[in-house]
Amino acid sequence: MSRIHVSKRSSWPRWARRGLMENIATAVIAIGFLMLFQPFALSLYSYSFVTMLAGTAMFIVVSKFPG
Repeated sequence: MSRIHVSKRSSWPRWARRGLMENIATAVIAIGFLMLFQPFALSLYSYSFVTMLAGTAMFIVVSKFPG
């Protein structure tokens, strides 16, 4: 017995799909991590936690988007 997979077209725009946005959120988290461990600029260090927090919140929201 074979299963038939019917794909329903999503009305979401291509840029708002889960795969791309999860990758962007992961990149924001990684940038915040690099900002935290760099020894050069205090301003980058100061905003590192906010950057990682924003990336984490974005990842949580985006994970609910359709694939």
